[in-house]
Amino acid sequence: MASQPCSTSRRGLLKAGAAASLLGGMSSCALLPRKSGSSFEPYVGAVGLPDGRFAISAINASGEPLWQCPVETRCHSGCSAPDGRQLIFFERRPGWSFHVIDAHTGERRHHIKAAEGEHFVGHGVFSPDSHYLYATASRYQHGEGIIAVYDARQSFQRVDTFNLKGIGPHELTLHPDGETLIIGLGGILTHPDYDRIKLNLDTMEPALILMERRSGRTRGRFRPAHHKQSSRHVSVSSEGGVYVAYQYQGPLHETPPLLARLHQGRLQEFGFDTQTRQSLANYIASVVAHPENNLVAATSPVGGTAIVFHGLTGELLARAPITDCAGAHALAGGDFMISSGQGRLVRLGADNNPRDIAQLPVAWDHHLV
Repeated sequence: MASQPCSTSRRGLLKAGAAASLLGGMSSCALLPRKSGSSFEPYVGAVGLPDGRFAISAINASGEPLWQCPVETRCHSGCSAPDGRQLIFFERRPGWSFHVIDAHTGERRHHIKAAEGEHFVGHGVFSPDSHYLYATASRYQHGEGIIAVYDARQSFQRVDTFNLKGIGPHELTLHPDGETLIIGLGGILTHPDYDRIKLNLDTMEPALILMERRSGRTRGRFRPAHHKQSSRHVSVSSEGGVYVAYQYQGPLHETPPLLARLHQGRLQEFGFDTQTRQSLANYIASVVAHPENNLVAATSPVGGTAIVFHGLTGELLARAPITDCAGAHALAGGDFMISSGQGRLVRLGADNNPRDIAQLPVAWDHHLV
């Protein structure tokens, strides 16, 4: 991986010595094309079925099923290859494997196991040419967060490992510059032998990390205002606006900000009003920046609330009660699709007028791809 040549524009970007300078360079980088006018289909998510089995299911924008791929265990989230050929879905806590699925037919092509002493944590992202897969993972005996790199052209052989110098990575995505990984580092120490017990709440060190995808070099590490604001989920706009969502590990009666934007070298946190903060119940499951506008959606299954806000100003535009809502993805035209663990799919946008898309006999897991 390290032998891959960097582009001239990327070398220019890496001359920035400070994180603030880096962000200034990123704001003017060459961007990937907008998705305006595309169908955004298919939408894919992990589901639980009425008979207790699990699957990966694809639907169109109207909620109509396209295909379903049976899997052995519950899955969490994944990513699609930019060439449109493959999808990746990771097992849910702890993730001992990931599935490689044909994006058109739903047929499983590969089932890749985690390396010994490691487990995946539910998320990954491809390089722009679909050549490499980057997956967040944990070396659980030592609590080391890593990025595991796989070669998709060589049947997903492991080719590199980047150390995050921190605990509990979760979601990652790729900046529109095509070179910078954006990683939510939750800071929470867990171990498969102790189920979901959080072992280090008093000493958590969450962060938003920017990392050069070819070398694994960290280019920025940004910490939330409070050490118990676990930085779990991330998204990036077409213009390069970086957003991070927290899951607060303090008492429920405290309602600190749960969403932030990376702005001028620091995390600018959005507080919203008291009722909105309370309705989010200190837990964000998904954050998604729409590629056609400056809107951002976030969901809380704990609070049963989905919101839409203006990403640049933090203005709250919509708040909808949706029981067990978690998944979110952009719809063509500027709105979002919100999924729930009760099978409901809802359209939500800046008009604050939630509309049901479909009701399906499945339990959607936390993310739509």
